[in-house]
Amino acid sequence: MESDQDYQNVFFVGIGGIGMSAIARWFHVNGYKVGGYDRTPTALTQALEEEGIEITFKDLGQPPAAFRDPAATLVVYTPAIPADHRTMAYFRAEGFRVLKRSQILGKLAGQMKTVAIAGTHGKTTTSTLTAHIIRSSGINCAAFLGGISNNYHSNFLLNEPAENTKDVVCVVEADEFDRSFLTLYPEVAVITSTDADHLDIYGSHDHVLESFQAFANQISRGGVLFLKKGLGVRGPERTYSYSLDEGDYAARNIRLENARFVFDLQYPGGVIENIRLQSPGYHNIENAVAASAAAMEVGVTPEQVRVGLNSFRGVKRRFEFIVEGERVYIDDYAHHPAEISAFLNSVRGLYPGRKITAVFQPHLFTRTRDFADDFAASLAIADEVILLDIYPARELPIEGVTSEMLLEKIPLTNKKLLSREQLIDYISNSPTDVLATIGAGDIDKLVPVIKSILQSPNFP
Repeated sequence: MESDQDYQNVFFVGIGGIGMSAIARWFHVNGYKVGGYDRTPTALTQALEEEGIEITFKDLGQPPAAFRDPAATLVVYTPAIPADHRTMAYFRAEGFRVLKRSQILGKLAGQMKTVAIAGTHGKTTTSTLTAHIIRSSGINCAAFLGGISNNYHSNFLLNEPAENTKDVVCVVEADEFDRSFLTLYPEVAVITSTDADHLDIYGSHDHVLESFQAFANQISRGGVLFLKKGLGVRGPERTYSYSLDEGDYAARNIRLENARFVFDLQYPGGVIENIRLQSPGYHNIENAVAASAAAMEVGVTPEQVRVGLNSFRGVKRRFEFIVEGERVYIDDYAHHPAEISAFLNSVRGLYPGRKITAVFQPHLFTRTRDFADDFAASLAIADEVILLDIYPARELPIEGVTSEMLLEKIPLTNKKLLSREQLIDYISNSPTDVLATIGAGDIDKLVPVIKSILQSPNFP
């Protein structure tokens, strides 16, 4: 990485975040000594430790001894870290160079030909799909992703060495949170959605739209934007529309075969027929359309697109089948009403006439407050809804904003609020048909437990 100083060590404050961990892996494989802090151990932090990265889970007011030299250590942090974090205060007081995750990502991606995937939802699957199509075609590709690819078991793809780094394609998930994506200046960009979200940061939907317009304005001269039809963002001269069934790029002849979707992809140069997408859901067909458009822009052939899409095994926690058979269990990261609607409508499409039980853990008090009515409507697509308590993440409680408040708004009679322990007991004693766990908090920690219950030979 080009910088104004030759750092040997990099310390990540919030290293367990999906975006932070991808950058940490880049530094680690490129020979830097990498360490970090996070609040709690997770499967992701365990994987980083197994790769040789030193992680501490206590905010002791200073880092491990190897990371205490300001001249040799760069500090990277996530905005989700609280203002009173003691180790961050130490770094600032001692004169360390401290950069946001987004600033580092902008520096890394800027050395390569950047394909940036932005959107309030859909960006993780679309960016992972794009990276897989490009990588499987043989093009030299790096990727910094917001989810764990099931093809590569990682959220980071390392490129092959290249004399000219601009010959390397870098796929980046462009995060709108805290306006982080404004550190990127892509040659190719996708905008999947511009729904109201992160209103604790933006204040209003208009400000969200302004931020996406600013992102579109940063596409490099001669670059291209693939824009979801109807979003209203003004792109550069080379702007193409796409959607599920309309636009310059769109799906045609969609049909269902063995609980998976098959479709044809129409693009300005022709049609790619009989794509068999292993990641189910109408929204994932649309994501595949966008990913294919971006991949063809950097030189992937139509036949290579078909091969890439057909071999894509999805993203962990994005419409991830945990149990299939007589009983079905699907886990999904959806945490915005639009995402939940897309997910549950796709589940309904795959399993018409079957009972769908949705277990949802709301994420953030502000998001629950701002979109309570929309959450209620989207969850009502299921037949039965079980709510867990709100996952606070970086926030303090807000008076009157609770899962009980949300439960009252859901227009279903079959609904309940349970603790995590009560949920496990309920599932153990109540046979389900199609079960879905939904949320961006720590609900994923329950997935192995639920899986073992549903696969138990003694399960009712």
